[in-house]
Amino acid sequence: MRLLMISDVYFPRVNGVSTSIETTRHALEKLGHEVTLIVPDYPHQEESADPHVMRIPARKVLFDPEDRLMTWRDLRRTIQALAPQQFDLIHIHTPFIAHYAGTRMARKLKLPVVETYHTFFEQYLEHYIPFLPDPMLRLMARRLTANQGNAVNALISPSIAMRDLLRRYGVRTPISVIPTGINLESWRTPTAPDPRLVLELSPTQPMLLFVGRLAFEKNIEFLLNMLTALIQSHPDVGLVLAGEGPAEKHLRKIAVQLGLEKHVHFVGYLPRDGQLQALYRAADAFVFASATETQGLVLVEALALGLPVVALAEMGTRDVVREGEGCLIAPNNPAGFAARVLEVLEHPHAARQLAAQAVIAAEAWQEERVAERLVAFYQETIDRGASAPERKRWRRKQGA
Repeated sequence: MRLLMISDVYFPRVNGVSTSIETTRHALEKLGHEVTLIVPDYPHQEESADPHVMRIPARKVLFDPEDRLMTWRDLRRTIQALAPQQFDLIHIHTPFIAHYAGTRMARKLKLPVVETYHTFFEQYLEHYIPFLPDPMLRLMARRLTANQGNAVNALISPSIAMRDLLRRYGVRTPISVIPTGINLESWRTPTAPDPRLVLELSPTQPMLLFVGRLAFEKNIEFLLNMLTALIQSHPDVGLVLAGEGPAEKHLRKIAVQLGLEKHVHFVGYLPRDGQLQALYRAADAFVFASATETQGLVLVEALALGLPVVALAEMGTRDVVREGEGCLIAPNNPAGFAARVLEVLEHPHAARQLAAQAVIAAEAWQEERVAERLVAFYQETIDRGASAPERKRWRRKQGA
């Protein structure tokens, strides 16, 4: 199968979408499929020798300096140059320039087009467009999502909760629930020295970990409030935040206001060459309070390395966190969340049992299994024989 993927975001921009695309692309290639990927160019990125990754000149995005917006002219030229390659299907990963370019190309070449809904935008935009009222932004997000979802042949939702929400938005397109997989062997293999010494944490000092983009929608401030409750029982507990993002300055300020400077460690993004894995392995528990995830791939990463997870069971995380299967489900309040973390810290035997169950639970996300489901989804879409839906054009009513 010859596939064309297109996305508004990719490495070196680190987030769940980039990781999902990279994992999916390589898993499909292992199964013998050819994947060409169109993504933005980023400043200071390393040169890639991969001929199947097409980088498009891009400019900064207003209110979001981490991202880049592909220039339409260069994107159109690249698409025109790729047209003779006779792709079987187009897979869109983001709802911005990539969506409109992907659907336009699919209509022109009479190809089926599918899209993955990676991000819960209804709970996302308010943090990045603060000058518009929240109700207006939510309505805009719902309508845009419904319009875009009905403009493709089929949709992929990473979780059941997100699929149900898309239906409530008014999406009529067929939707399949297919999570992002993980290459368990390559993820578990790299090793690196224990990072506790660098973090100035003793071997016996409790260590909690959050990995991910430091963004407002990740609800990390909740974890800081939880930590203030936790230190009443464990005054030496530390929370490591591995990531970067627009909320970092705010989080540092809140940590100071709460008197947590010595307890919260900002370590930035760490490479996945063993350093990040070492951080997971050194921690006592992975803590996660986001209520906007479509899946939460970092939860799977934690489970795969035998790290007990304490998390809210909200949106897409409900498909990952199952009580007792490597996870403890926490209530949505800082004190209640802290009480569940204490179950891990104060009961070593139970924590070891959770760790063993975590490794087993992660097997469900083995990338080969997920990739086979994705290929079946592609084939079903192709077999339906429909090319991209025609674009609906607004027409003035007679007499109006």
